[in-house]
Amino acid sequence: MAWLEAHEWVLWSLGGASLFMFVATLVAVPVVVVRIPADYFVRPERGTRLILQRHPVMGLVVLILKNLLGLVLLVAGIAMLVLPGQGLLTIVIALTLLNFPGKYHLERWVVSRPPVFRSINWIRRRRGVPELEPVTITGY
Repeated sequence: MAWLEAHEWVLWSLGGASLFMFVATLVAVPVVVVRIPADYFVRPERGTRLILQRHPVMGLVVLILKNLLGLVLLVAGIAMLVLPGQGLLTIVIALTLLNFPGKYHLERWVVSRPPVFRSINWIRRRRGVPELEPVTITGY
């Protein structure tokens, strides 16, 4: 208890970061959801990023920075599971930023869950964007 009193700024910082991330996700999630191509999850594989094709060095720098941010958010999300904050939401955001084997299959599996699929399409309908094509998962 004495440590918490001596380091009260840590709790205020974590609370502020949590509030910021909550508001940022309320803004960012709809923006990201409407930018997903309608056929993205029915493609057999994900395509190569355009920046990697046109500017390999810049693409590598962006890839490294994106994964570092994902790693920081993952650690923060895990910490927020026991500290104040949106732990699960932060972990989900971190996983979308990280690159790892099987990520596309994991994304497809998550989107194939009926509540997730309905929620995504609800956001897309409200923004006047065509709904995602239905995802069918076989062989899992």
